[in-house]
Amino acid sequence: MNDPYTPSRPGRGAVRPSPVFLLVVAITVAGGVLAWTSELTSTRAEIGVFVLVVAGWIVSLCLHEFAHAYLAWRAGDREVELRGYLTLNPLKYAHPLLSIVLPIVFIALGGIGLPGGAVYVHTHAVSARTQRLISGAGPAVNLLCAIILLAVIRIFGSGSAHSAFWYGLSFLAFLQVTAALLNSLPLPGLDGYGVLEPSLSYQTRRSLDQFKPFGMLILFALLFTPSINRVFFDAVFALYELSGVPRDWAGYGDYLTRFWR
Repeated sequence: MNDPYTPSRPGRGAVRPSPVFLLVVAITVAGGVLAWTSELTSTRAEIGVFVLVVAGWIVSLCLHEFAHAYLAWRAGDREVELRGYLTLNPLKYAHPLLSIVLPIVFIALGGIGLPGGAVYVHTHAVSARTQRLISGAGPAVNLLCAIILLAVIRIFGSGSAHSAFWYGLSFLAFLQVTAALLNSLPLPGLDGYGVLEPSLSYQTRRSLDQFKPFGMLILFALLFTPSINRVFFDAVFALYELSGVPRDWAGYGDYLTRFWR
C-alpha cells in the first residue's frame, strides 16, 4: 500500500472535471447568453446577469480550491485526489454551506467576493516554500480570473451594445478582485496567513492556531467596520480601475445582480 504523502509520478486521469462542475459552467454560459440577448432594462437581463454572476462565481470558487489541491497533489499529498478535490466538484470543497451558500449570501447582501471553503491539505508534510505556493495559489487564481475578465471587457466591452452582459461580467471581475485581496489578508484561516505561517516561530503558530476557526468571523467584523470597509473598497476599486474599465460598470452589474433592492 502506497503512503499517501509520498510523491509519485502524476498519472493520467487524476484531474477529472465532474459533471457537477461542467453543469455549473453550462449554467454560467446560459446566463451569459441570456444577458447578451436581453435589453438592459428588462427582467430577462436581470435574470441573465444574476445567473451569469452567481454561477460564474461558483466556477471561480472551484478553480480557487482546485489550485490549492493540485499543487498539494503535485507535492505528494495523495489524499486530495481521494477526497475528490481534483474533480472541481463544488460539493467536495469543505462544507457546501460555508463553501458555496455563504459566499453567495454575501454577494446578495453586499456585493462582496467572500472567500469560499477550504480544501484539507497536509502542508506539514511539505517544505515551507511549497506551503507558501499552495496557500498563495488560490488568491493567484482569483487575480488571474480578474485580469482575464477585465482584459476581455476592456478590449471588447461596450456600454451601448449588449451592455447587460458587459456590466454583469464587470461585476464578476470586481468580485474576483475582492476575493484576491480578502484571501491575501494575513488572518488565521485565510490564504494570506498560510503564506506567512512558515516564517513564524513554532510558539507563535501554536498560539494563532486557536484563531483559525474564527478567521471568517474576524473578517466579517472587519468588513462591517465602516472605516476599514471604506479603505478596503478604495483599494479594490484602485486595482480594478488599473484595467481601464469604468468602475460604474461594476456598479451597474451589481445593481442588475441584486435586482430585488
